[in-house]
Amino acid sequence: KRRMCMKKVKIIGISLIAILLLSVGGFLIWSSITYKPTEELMGEVTKFDLQSTNEDLIWEGSNGTGIILYAGAKVEHAAYAYYAEQLAQQGYTVILPSIRLNFALLDANAAEEYINLYPEIDTWIVGGHSLGGVAAAMFAQNHDDVDGLILLGSYPSESSNLSKDSINVLSLYAQFDGLTSLEDIETSKALLPPDTTFIEIQGGNHAQFGMYGEQKGDQKATISAKQQQDIMVEDTINWLEAMHKK
Repeated sequence: KRRMCMKKVKIIGISLIAILLLSVGGFLIWSSITYKPTEELMGEVTKFDLQSTNEDLIWEGSNGTGIILYAGAKVEHAAYAYYAEQLAQQGYTVILPSIRLNFALLDANAAEEYINLYPEIDTWIVGGHSLGGVAAAMFAQNHDDVDGLILLGSYPSESSNLSKDSINVLSLYAQFDGLTSLEDIETSKALLPPDTTFIEIQGGNHAQFGMYGEQKGDQKATISAKQQQDIMVEDTINWLEAMHKK
């Protein structure tokens, strides 16, 4: 009986290891099938060759404010390069970190490296798109040196309650977002400071918070990707300028 019991334990152990390996392997395959920057985006960005997307993308500015943006799940960070470069042209240091396995929740502390790398920057803002925004909110909650948070089609998880924090927050959401609903945005208000700036992008959708083409589950936008990006840039710059005047 003891031998039979040991045999059953061994079989169960092997089965659990096999399931774990299959799960890890499945996740690695899933995360490797990414949304890549569009040809339109690559034609708009001047600083980098966006074909090489494995390295961090950094635009160094001179106005003492740094912005670190996390990509959405399975989206290559270069897909946000137009938005980043337009902000950088206003003097901001903008950083798009290359996220481990293209899944920001696994790399939520990536911003810490850059905050340490640029001690001359006295104002830090973190942000992100979709799950990247969730990760950015987690980071902001745990780091007092973060002054601002930018959410792009995103909202904090229930564990990242910032409602009583003295942090400046911008939440940009889109009319036809099929992955972050208007109900999600409304619910998120209880987790964010009372003075959070909420702006709806009319005609926009989820995927056009980056420039990587269509995304499964999204709705159809009635404005172009570049139009949505330009609205994002304008709204973000206005928010940044208002933040600095406080």
